[in-house]
Amino acid sequence: MGFPRMRTMNGRWRWRRLVLLGLFIVFLGWPLSLLMVFRLAPVPATPLMVLRLFEGEGLAKDWVPLEAIAPALRRAVIASEDGRFCQHGGFDTKELEKAWSDYQRGDRLRGASTLSMQTAKNLMLWDGRNWLRKGLEAYDTVLLEALWPKRRILEVYLNIVEWGPGIYGAEAAARHHFGVSAAALSSRQAALLAVVLPNPREWSAGRPGAYVSRRAATIQARMNAVDLGKDGACG
Repeated sequence: MGFPRMRTMNGRWRWRRLVLLGLFIVFLGWPLSLLMVFRLAPVPATPLMVLRLFEGEGLAKDWVPLEAIAPALRRAVIASEDGRFCQHGGFDTKELEKAWSDYQRGDRLRGASTLSMQTAKNLMLWDGRNWLRKGLEAYDTVLLEALWPKRRILEVYLNIVEWGPGIYGAEAAARHHFGVSAAALSSRQAALLAVVLPNPREWSAGRPGAYVSRRAATIQARMNAVDLGKDGACG
């Protein structure tokens, strides 16, 4: 009498193992497939773009190659968001150590997200803060740095990052905020765009408040120290 029940339980366990294995393959294999495709192809949309679209926002974006984005904006974004972008392998250990040290002294725990981490998150993951998403972000960042050159990471980042409600990428942002192409951005305009990246839905590059204006001046002073290399992006 007990054997049929045992066989049923074994069958259920095998089925659950297959489901878990399938989920494991999807979680690990899907990012690898996406990164292989988008190493060369333009990114048509991201999970955040789709979510915002369903929430009723528009979708303004125009993919442009890195050569069509002003070097001033490349420098400004690196100076503002990830000063060691050209040196680290995806994770800025110095910033992580500093953030942890500040937390131990009683400060609020802050992020130490690099451009590589932000690109991985924007490209493949949902918005939010939890340990599952952070774990997937770390895995995706390792793959990103292994499969893409820095130039491609910067190019994709600048084409998919949010710069205001319904505004994505450098070209759409430059035209929306300043009425110029991404290639024609001035140093000041580039600094303003870089400054609002942490909070693009509340801060405006085109109508900057006092804090954004002051911060942009600081970023402008740092921009000349950013070496883009021979290929315009760390190369």
